[in-house]
Amino acid sequence: MSKVKYYYDSDTLSYRKIESRKGRKIGIFFLTLLGMLLSGFLLLVIYLNIPYIETPKEKALNRELANMEFQYDLINRKMQQAEIVLEELANRDNNLYRVYFEANPIPDEQRKAGFGGINRYRDLEGFDNSKLIINSNKRLDVLTKQIVVQSRSLDEITTLAEEKEKLLEAIPAIQPVNNDDLIRMASGFGYRTDPFTKARKFHWGMDFTAPRGTPVYASGNGVVKRADNSVSGYGRHIRIDHGFGYESLYAHLYKYNVRRGKKVKRGDLIGFVGSTGRSEAPHLHYEIFKDHGRINPINFYYGNLTPEEFADLLKKSQIENESLD
Repeated sequence: MSKVKYYYDSDTLSYRKIESRKGRKIGIFFLTLLGMLLSGFLLLVIYLNIPYIETPKEKALNRELANMEFQYDLINRKMQQAEIVLEELANRDNNLYRVYFEANPIPDEQRKAGFGGINRYRDLEGFDNSKLIINSNKRLDVLTKQIVVQSRSLDEITTLAEEKEKLLEAIPAIQPVNNDDLIRMASGFGYRTDPFTKARKFHWGMDFTAPRGTPVYASGNGVVKRADNSVSGYGRHIRIDHGFGYESLYAHLYKYNVRRGKKVKRGDLIGFVGSTGRSEAPHLHYEIFKDHGRINPINFYYGNLTPEEFADLLKKSQIENESLD
């Protein structure tokens, strides 16, 4: 049952019933609707123009996001520092270490190569900070690969250094007879007069005149390849294989102090000066081989001669005289 409303008529001094009008109701309805629309519009304008109001959860998520961006920025800074250090190490590796040990430098294309093939970062796409995350991961992957390449290079350098140390120990680098025991350096490497035929022929070693029984020393680390008198002309002789293509020969010995297969070190006593084989007087005939070819021994006495002694020996070795064998 609808409520009936009355108003007081002062003219008749009585209450009269208020009659409802349809037009008024419709007007009120439209006025209400218009008010609601205006209110909604005003609220929308206010909502779009006031600062964004975050919920506590949104605030926490935004703080986490800001912290994540800060951490990624920090990681990128550290990676940049690591890249600078690695770049300097690579530069020293290519231009110092590998040059010294006669190894080919590693090209930048190999050091800084990325990763081809499938998309390794597909799972990181589609986020607000995907670009930052993907770029950081790419830099980290390339940096990791550079470290692996550099690590392998240093392993190779270590091996080369060990080989270099062995090479330096193996090279026949000392005079096989002490200067104090020498009478003279009789003949050098080059064309000399044969003492028996008096013909001019090439002398493939150096002759050191010394009394019979004078100690003869190994000029470098190696293994005695032979100690016998089976080669015509050399008499009793020793041949040492130093490795790396180097061999040394000690001929016309009086007797041996080593046997075939024995390992020797530079400076070890291996035999004694004599005059066996094709020899005119007691002396040591000394030769050096590199890759099966004879080379001048004068270039290998830096291990136990002073500059003055070497200069004097060099001068004497260049005199074209008569050899002793």
